[in-house]
Amino acid sequence: MKKLNPDLYCLGDVIKSRGMSWAGHVARMGARRVIYRVLVGKPEGKRPLGRPRHSWEAFIKLDLQEVGRGGMDWIELAQYMDRWWARVNVVMNLRGP
Repeated sequence: MKKLNPDLYCLGDVIKSRGMSWAGHVARMGARRVIYRVLVGKPEGKRPLGRPRHSWEAFIKLDLQEVGRGGMDWIELAQYMDRWWARVNVVMNLRGP
């Protein structure tokens, strides 16, 4: 596991990049796996007053929009590990030097 210099990274960016890393791994697993269906599934049921339910996929799309890649099919992009890791690293270095 890579050691992080706490002076260079914001905790939120680390969390986003780790989540994107995990999402890419799950996207490469395939649609037959249960965890994949959890990742791309839509929340069901009623929610009490407050903000609407969000799926994991919605957060991945928001993170990609933040780095300027919002219109892409992220599941297809995740199939190419080198391209996906480039996006994960961009998210990680948003507030870096």
